[in-house]
Amino acid sequence: MIRLVVFDLDGTLIDASADLAAGINSMLARLAPDRRPLSLEQVRRFIGDGARILVARSLAAAGVETPPDEAVPIFLDAYAGHLLDSTRLYPGVAGVLDGLRPCALAVLTNKPGRFSRAILEGLGVADRFVRIYGGDEVPRKPDPAGLVRILRETGCRPDEAVMVGDSANDVLTGRGAAVVTVGVRGGFDPDGLQAQSPDHLIPGLAALPGLLAGL
Repeated sequence: MIRLVVFDLDGTLIDASADLAAGINSMLARLAPDRRPLSLEQVRRFIGDGARILVARSLAAAGVETPPDEAVPIFLDAYAGHLLDSTRLYPGVAGVLDGLRPCALAVLTNKPGRFSRAILEGLGVADRFVRIYGGDEVPRKPDPAGLVRILRETGCRPDEAVMVGDSANDVLTGRGAAVVTVGVRGGFDPDGLQAQSPDHLIPGLAALPGLLAGL
């Protein structure tokens, strides 16, 4: 019986790509005002591995030579004030979260934890989760340490949990903690997700409650 469901955030529960792109382009405008902004589709391809890698990929794409470690604080400052301008839950997510009770729910993301909690609070669903950990609070995925910590803190065995996400990182994280993995199509890393062969692959989160009922 499944007692714990751990979700990725970006590309799984929420689409924050437009706000992330706005933050990235605000950073680039401060660092190199003469460069053209990156497109939303470009930035979408860079999401999923945490703020530093998002910034590093964006700097490279824009041809800006500022070291990523110098640019990250500028990006975080720009993004912090616009976390919820366009960010929304994917359709049907709130109902899925309601339908998974009485399972314990958690979020494990490479996005900074304070931003993740602020977004979920602003979207009215933070109280559904017993834990929300970001990549600045536990080792970033695909390191399974954050998932192992959630298992320990909730008193769940690996065979009582699932890891749900849209990327290869999520599959590798679950696999590293001996947890069943559920891949969700339509996120930011479809090719990587497919290549890692999650234990189960669903077209969207609406299919999750039915899948878990059969496990």
